[in-house]
Amino acid sequence: MLRKEKRTEILTRLEKEYLNTKTALNYHSPFELLVAVILSAQCTDERVNVITARIFPRLNTPKKMLKLSLGELEEEIRDCGLYHAKAKNLLGMAKMLHEEFKDVIPKDIETMMQLPGVGRKTANVVASVIYNIPAIAVDTHVFRVSHRLGLAKGKTPEETELELQKIIPKEKWGKAHHWLIWHGRLVCKARKPECETCILQDLCPMNK
Repeated sequence: MLRKEKRTEILTRLEKEYLNTKTALNYHSPFELLVAVILSAQCTDERVNVITARIFPRLNTPKKMLKLSLGELEEEIRDCGLYHAKAKNLLGMAKMLHEEFKDVIPKDIETMMQLPGVGRKTANVVASVIYNIPAIAVDTHVFRVSHRLGLAKGKTPEETELELQKIIPKEKWGKAHHWLIWHGRLVCKARKPECETCILQDLCPMNK
């Protein structure tokens, strides 16, 4: 792990660079965001936006989605990775949300995670974006970037989340999630990181 001074400088630069960034997923309601985040597992945001543009507004409420059979929903999202499992989870999520929560997504992260297909990362994203609840969702970008920069060394997303919570002010958790994601998408890419243009080149432990 880096010394506190370096960690602080890294976070300061990321905040300045990605100050007004937000999720790349397109949505117009909390339910639409939840659906989009569930679809985004092992699928690019660009692909998800193509799919949601096609299925919304026909399927933008739990009640509308529940009118479809499993097979019909699978056809709607066939061009998304893991579409069999995602279609099953989406119908289960819509059913539980409609019957137990009156179509209102729970604010509490642990309660939200009771919905089918909603893991910790998904719940953190929705809670942070929709309800402005402090949360750090650790996806592949956040995991990769935080480890490369020496901000975390946990072997799992859960361990990484706890480490990031300790070094990032709580009121900035949700925003920092986007800083790390966008840095991972635009600069600190998985296969070919663009180190020569990185604003953190002089601070990054990988640049030795």
